[in-house]
Amino acid sequence: MPCSSEDTKIEDRGKRWCLGQQRDWIWRGWQTRYTVRHPEASDASPTPIVLLHGFGGSIGHWRYNLGPLSRQHPVYALDLLGFGASEKAPARYRVDLWVEQAFEFWQTVVRRPAVWVGHSIGSLVSVVTADRYREAVKGIVTITLPDPALRRNLMPPGTRALVRSIERLFASPILLKPIFYWIRHPERLRPWVKFAYGDASSVPQDPVEIFSPPAFDRGAAGAFCRLARSAGDLDFCPDIAAALARLDAPGLLVWATDDRMVPPALARPQQFGRLKSNLELLEIERGGHCVHDERPDLVNDAILNWVRQHVDVR
Repeated sequence: MPCSSEDTKIEDRGKRWCLGQQRDWIWRGWQTRYTVRHPEASDASPTPIVLLHGFGGSIGHWRYNLGPLSRQHPVYALDLLGFGASEKAPARYRVDLWVEQAFEFWQTVVRRPAVWVGHSIGSLVSVVTADRYREAVKGIVTITLPDPALRRNLMPPGTRALVRSIERLFASPILLKPIFYWIRHPERLRPWVKFAYGDASSVPQDPVEIFSPPAFDRGAAGAFCRLARSAGDLDFCPDIAAALARLDAPGLLVWATDDRMVPPALARPQQFGRLKSNLELLEIERGGHCVHDERPDLVNDAILNWVRQHVDVR
């Protein structure tokens, strides 16, 4: 699908990747960024797809997915508050905050029941959105769905308070900000980003070009510190297992076998109990945490085929 004159484009190895028509949207006084790509085909499905990135990600992390998915569907991608080109606001970052942002974005911009596709943190937001706001959701696709409660539940009860106190100490801005300022430079960030890929050399464009620039935005260090301090809180994320158990919409749960950032013990359906019949599991071999960026053709086809078979047939 060719880029239009209004699309944001990135060039790489002789190919042009379209990021859609990027726009700013003021949410609760904060500037946020989203993009949209409309299909050209007259027989395209009217079901929208909404893409929600993971930790440190942005609209650009869907660079290899936006075009192929938009051949058959209207596609929206949103920079969650604190990430990408959205404002690095002095907010208390947690899943509930991003769920409210996502739902109000849907109310304002999308306005039709959609398939929500999330990666990592974006997967958490998609599941909770589907649980709370069923009118917004026709289906969900989670690409690496972590369970924030699992690590906490595995700790002996007597050690939880101590571990949390230590975590909050090391999440102090006095310690974290210098580390953040040091590591955000591309040459230092690259080894950490590569850890999120099974084989980063297979990705056409250097992923660091997506992750590094937002880290230089005003307020980025403060947002990182706030997120680090809140990530271990009991209310950082609602109970994902319970939300999945209540889910009526169809869901596709995608994991990659070589994910090192969220190991199999922390990112497999066993932790959620027996999967309901409306949930389907897809495990992808030879892919890391960012499998949608590493093996986009396989992931795009899987999403489109699943939507056609389980969502658009309804």
